[in-house]
Amino acid sequence: MLPCALLAVLAGAVETPGLDEILRRVSEEAEVFVRVAPKTFAEETLRQKARKAPPRFRPRVGEAALKPPPVRYQTREIVSEYGYSAFRDSPYLLHEFRQVISVDGRRRQAPEKARQTLSLGVQSEDDNVKKRMLLDFEKHGLVGTVTDFGQLLLLFSRRRLGEYRFTLAGTTRLGADRIATVRYRQVAGEQSLTVFEGRKAIHQNLTGEIWVRLPDLAPVRITLTANREEGKATIREEAAVDYVMSSHGVMLPVSVVHRQFRGDDLITENLFRYTSFHRFSAESEIKFTEVPQAEPK
Repeated sequence: MLPCALLAVLAGAVETPGLDEILRRVSEEAEVFVRVAPKTFAEETLRQKARKAPPRFRPRVGEAALKPPPVRYQTREIVSEYGYSAFRDSPYLLHEFRQVISVDGRRRQAPEKARQTLSLGVQSEDDNVKKRMLLDFEKHGLVGTVTDFGQLLLLFSRRRLGEYRFTLAGTTRLGADRIATVRYRQVAGEQSLTVFEGRKAIHQNLTGEIWVRLPDLAPVRITLTANREEGKATIREEAAVDYVMSSHGVMLPVSVVHRQFRGDDLITENLFRYTSFHRFSAESEIKFTEVPQAEPK
């Protein structure tokens, strides 16, 4: 017979916290993010694999004419300085901003210049400056540019929890960590995923999961799925964003995996990785301090 104290310890080791406790912890991290993340900058590496459109017309004869044309993909790699800011009419709604350093290994500007331009842009009171940064990023040959993944944690700030329906979904493992999962479905509020196709912005409601580490309930992964109809086809977006705790006490994104499907066919895959987080440390000069962060598991 095990002592009562040991039984209590073992019971506590497998007990999953309640939904309210988990959401309270997640919303607290979101509040820290909205205060601290706009003062941080990182280097972002985006590797995109995108399906090429078939040629408009190419004569095909014999057996080749009976088969669908082969699927071909193009790949791009874009390295940028990366940070967050908001527009004046929506100060609590953060967006991602970038200054491109290189495209497919070809230098576009020095990292120091990109960092300075980005830092001045995100601090600008002129929203036109920020809009130009968004438009400039779209000019680098990416397919179906998807933005605003890094701050998905903000979906679950205290003021927005009422926009979702949540259910506990059991536990799993992420590396050595035990994880509690919460499923969510957006039922109201602002549509939260933005896809840019040319100059057209498409907004979509979300479903997905929040993964929190046990026992401290730190949100370490957010997944999402969003669907929309396009003609007779269903377009599906899937993504997973991994977070780590920085030494400045804020959960920061370390990686994003995003895929877009048309039916069952993969159209685009975007792999984002964030390194070298720095924190802006002075208003009058462009100075940064390193923000150490753990390696992803």
